[in-house]
Amino acid sequence: MLPYIARRLLATVPVMVMVAVVVFAILRLTPGDPAAIIAGDDATAEQLDKIRQTMGLDKPIYLQLVQWLARLMQGDLGVSLLSGTPVLSMIGDRMGPSLALALGTIVVTVIIAIPLGIIAAWRQGKLLDRAIMTLSVLGFSVPTFVVGYLLIYSLSIKLGWFPVQGYKPLSEGFWPFAQRLVLPVLALSGVYVALIARITRSSIIEVMGEDFIRTARSKGATERVVLMRHALRNAAVPIVTIIGIGIASLISGVVVTESVFNLPGLGRLVVEAVLARDYPVIQGLILLFSFIYILINLLVDLLYPVFDPRIRY
Repeated sequence: MLPYIARRLLATVPVMVMVAVVVFAILRLTPGDPAAIIAGDDATAEQLDKIRQTMGLDKPIYLQLVQWLARLMQGDLGVSLLSGTPVLSMIGDRMGPSLALALGTIVVTVIIAIPLGIIAAWRQGKLLDRAIMTLSVLGFSVPTFVVGYLLIYSLSIKLGWFPVQGYKPLSEGFWPFAQRLVLPVLALSGVYVALIARITRSSIIEVMGEDFIRTARSKGATERVVLMRHALRNAAVPIVTIIGIGIASLISGVVVTESVFNLPGLGRLVVEAVLARDYPVIQGLILLFSFIYILINLLVDLLYPVFDPRIRY
């Protein structure tokens, strides 16, 4: 197991380098001038040249890339072109809301989706199954931002149950913290509940036709035991896989959801950095998201032997 983990971690190094080079090239080759954004519309050519020299944008692209990669190997993501704040500090300051939103979404999704998938498989072809699958289609079809605005209108504006927008850290109390996360978590969970419920249903239906299920039933096992102990455990590998994919896909969902609910997390930071063409911040965030994606895939692979002892590394 340890040699496998070491090989996988070493394999991430060239992947991250390639991601860094591609992101650097794309950002530098897209139209627009960060110096002009910083200086404003009334800046003179001399002022723009001075800003470019200060930011190092007057150097050849290959030299900018080499210098950035050298700093990156030392753990330095650079500083923001606009505020002069180190990118690592900016990411650290914004990590809390995004982490809370992502963890809340994962917990709510798993708690809701897996039981729905099991029930749908148990009642395959019946009214309850069709109702759950219809809700799943709706979950896929309605965009996250639309769900978010509907929740704001109904539960915040009309009923006044939750704040419309904003964020409170956990240090200010659990209820203010949780109260401002309920709507974002519900909005972001919809599509992942639909996805995981459908995969859970399909996997369990496939397993229910196996010989060991008939053997368990012939031994007098109740339907609950058959579903939970035998079917769900043997269908867990594809379910765990899709949960991992869903967690990795939260990155794009967080960007939209944080913008709708005005959460000061990494998603909002992405939007702000892109609009301002703040190269170091954009590069740092993309590298962070890429590393998270790779790490989640590694963790999913390591979970496979837990559910299927036949898998060995």
